[in-house]
Amino acid sequence: MKTGFDNEKYLRMQSEHIRHRIDQFDHKLYLEFGGKLFDDYHASRVLPGFAPDSKLRMLKQLSDQAEIILVISAKDIDKNKVRGDLGITYDTDVLRLMDSFEAHGLYVGSIVITQYSGQESAQMFRRRLENLNIRVYTHYQIAGYPSNIPLIVSEDGYGKNEYIETSRPLVIVTAPGPGSGKMATCLSQLYHEHKRGIHAGYAKFETFPIWNIPLKHPVNLAYEAATADLNDINMIDPFHLEAYGETTVNYNRDVEIFPVLNTIFEKIYGKSPYKSPTDMGVNMAGNCICDDQVCREASCQEILRRYYASLNSLLKGNCSEDETQKLELLMNQAGITTADRRVVSAALSRAGETGAPAAALELPNGKMVTGKTTNLLGASAALLLNALKELAGLPHELRIISPESIEPIQKLKVDYLKSKNPRLHTDEVLIALSASAAANPEARLALQQLPTLDGCQAHTSVMLSSIDIKIFKKLGVQLTCEAIYETGHVL
Repeated sequence: MKTGFDNEKYLRMQSEHIRHRIDQFDHKLYLEFGGKLFDDYHASRVLPGFAPDSKLRMLKQLSDQAEIILVISAKDIDKNKVRGDLGITYDTDVLRLMDSFEAHGLYVGSIVITQYSGQESAQMFRRRLENLNIRVYTHYQIAGYPSNIPLIVSEDGYGKNEYIETSRPLVIVTAPGPGSGKMATCLSQLYHEHKRGIHAGYAKFETFPIWNIPLKHPVNLAYEAATADLNDINMIDPFHLEAYGETTVNYNRDVEIFPVLNTIFEKIYGKSPYKSPTDMGVNMAGNCICDDQVCREASCQEILRRYYASLNSLLKGNCSEDETQKLELLMNQAGITTADRRVVSAALSRAGETGAPAAALELPNGKMVTGKTTNLLGASAALLLNALKELAGLPHELRIISPESIEPIQKLKVDYLKSKNPRLHTDEVLIALSASAAANPEARLALQQLPTLDGCQAHTSVMLSSIDIKIFKKLGVQLTCEAIYETGHVL
């Protein structure tokens, strides 16, 4: 796949910039860290060359200076809020994140429960952490937050919160998801540090939107597409434009909250260290784009994938028409249509020819491979086999899995597991291929091609089962599906 982003330059430049920001204050910086630290696949899709673990690798370069504070809202604990991508509650994810950070050699100093107003569930979680010998602090809900600044910056506001003991110059404040109270935790600490005579600083790390590329650049439009459900809107930073005469990009929530933040900084410090939301950021990703056209093309594909995902969700009743309409607007702004996704027309054309569900995949060399529904295989399973044979240089008509090895799996599915669909799913066909590879060199050669599918585009003429979707995701295949049920009204 083509590369549009210099990952090594990013690691070097980003860590150096954060070190420089630490030095601007009393060697104490609270860094609000947004987005995903471990598996930032959105960034890797729209910035080809960006490694999904880039931010983690960057932090490891600062591990001798950094400690991590994990933040969770008492409100999220109380309503058992679940991470949609992992299917686990936020309180469980806090402990998972802590284990993951420590496994990578990063120091987690404490966990903070924010927005506390007496919730019993939050008290129980605190006791659980204390029983695990984890340092835990409580920050309280402040009436009128964030507009009641006189109360917020007082002993009855931030002053009521427990002061978090930290020991290193860089304090990373992160959380399982948005709305957890990361910014409030940072600002509370600035208040307490100032009382102790320490001029600590605050900065914000968000990969998107990228502040130093155009507002309507596809990379920034792809960020809007990713947050269509939140209705985030990229916009020119008016404060930066007024202060410096320079056009930069930020997003509506940071621009809207900046006057409040600026006033809080003035109340704490006497004057604000920043003139704009852009000033607060430390993101260097825009400086590491090495092929703008590659990133533009990748981002346009991301917008189209988000559009198809919204159509699927809309059919299932999991999103609103407003979300889909916003994605259509972003497609218009990017100057793209579904015709710009080549695999769509290939899959639909194959489905029209066969009169049954079909699928298409574009290989790294640009060649299009399709798969049709048969008595033995579903369209997506057939697509995988055809793609692997093509990559291995094997004839299309060659059977690398014999029907005799497929039939026992079908019997297991239908006769014993009571499935109504005898055709093999993608996971089952890969297991059958793996079994065949033990004695069949062609099957073994085909199986060895699986890593080459990472980053390939694919489309199916009907919505797939969760099993097939997960297999494509694990293989790194960037999949879209028509918002059509194969049969009936459910998958």
